[in-house]
Amino acid sequence: MKSVEEQLALIKRGAEEVLVESELVEKLKRGQPLRIKAGFDPTAPDLHLGHTVLINKLRQFQELGHQVVFLIGDFTGMIGDPSGKSATRPPLTRDQVLANAETYKTQVFKILDPAKTEVAFNSTWMDQLSPADFIRLASQYTVARMLERDDFSKRYSTNQPIAIHEFLYPLVQGYDSVALRADVELGGTDQKFNLLMGRELQRSYGQASQCIVTMPLLEGLDGVKKMSKSLGNYVGIQEAPGVMYGKLVSIPDVLMWRYFELLSFRSMDEIAQLKVDVKNGANPRDIKIKLAEEIVARFHGEEAAASAHRSAGNRMREGELPEDLPEVELVSAEDMPIAALLNKAGLVKNAAMARDLLGSGGVRVDGDVVDRSFIHKQGATHVCQAGKKAFARITLKAE
Repeated sequence: MKSVEEQLALIKRGAEEVLVESELVEKLKRGQPLRIKAGFDPTAPDLHLGHTVLINKLRQFQELGHQVVFLIGDFTGMIGDPSGKSATRPPLTRDQVLANAETYKTQVFKILDPAKTEVAFNSTWMDQLSPADFIRLASQYTVARMLERDDFSKRYSTNQPIAIHEFLYPLVQGYDSVALRADVELGGTDQKFNLLMGRELQRSYGQASQCIVTMPLLEGLDGVKKMSKSLGNYVGIQEAPGVMYGKLVSIPDVLMWRYFELLSFRSMDEIAQLKVDVKNGANPRDIKIKLAEEIVARFHGEEAAASAHRSAGNRMREGELPEDLPEVELVSAEDMPIAALLNKAGLVKNAAMARDLLGSGGVRVDGDVVDRSFIHKQGATHVCQAGKKAFARITLKAE
């Protein structure tokens, strides 16, 4: 097992906050494997790279010799996590949650070592609680303390309804830590209130309090908003290799190092050298290719990554672009989604055709396959291809 200092350095890589660091150091000094918990509510069947930030950190704990508990919140998933929500979330049925949970297990083992992972379902203990047990759990916290939580406070102050069951969510998540006797819990920065609840409940139930490691919420492909399927700025870990590759190579340069730190398994020394290479004149696109190949290989294998690399952009690299490539200038008050861009530039007959091509992988930007989440930024120029024969070098100017 690595030294405490080496372990702490890896644990803190990319982390937003470690609470309480001195307590974590004492736990590590014992030299015994710690129980590391992270919970995921299976509210949708597919994971994206934003979800893997936590899973990657779990893998790092595994590499340090600790016991990882991948907790599937089949019980909490039926409540609906209110974190960051401005309205009550509709609860899911048990069947919906269980169906999604099965896909989660398949996907996470592309990152985690199955032999070193304990998969748990919180319905295992929550279904066993009697009404009296639940009342005792609810008595551990006050309404006033619940309203200290930012999202609850905002909804209360603006007269937005807060359902009683939403107060139960952080209590149940906290009780999960009691049931699992967790030493450390991981979560996104938006989960801090719930994670702290686990510390308090463990004390109430006579256990040592867990330490907390919060991880940042990964920005999506636009480099601004949190990665989300609903916003279309995501990279799904089950997407086709070419689509995944194209999206990652097309991320803004300013986002590249953030993705390396949170998604790559390269050492920080290797990443530091890549930064030096760029400073000394290396093309940032070549560095993003390294990231894209690593991520595609993780989820689809080395051959798929190599194939995606060979096919992406080959028309440009092999001189197959038409000699008389049309130059198109568009003017817009804001950045433009690729579907609208293709339509306005005349590369497709209508918006429906653009959507069809994007859905089938028939649109390339600078040689890389993109989907509808690609946004053409104001001031940028890209070579766009729609289908086999429609090309244009498009510049988007601000109004």
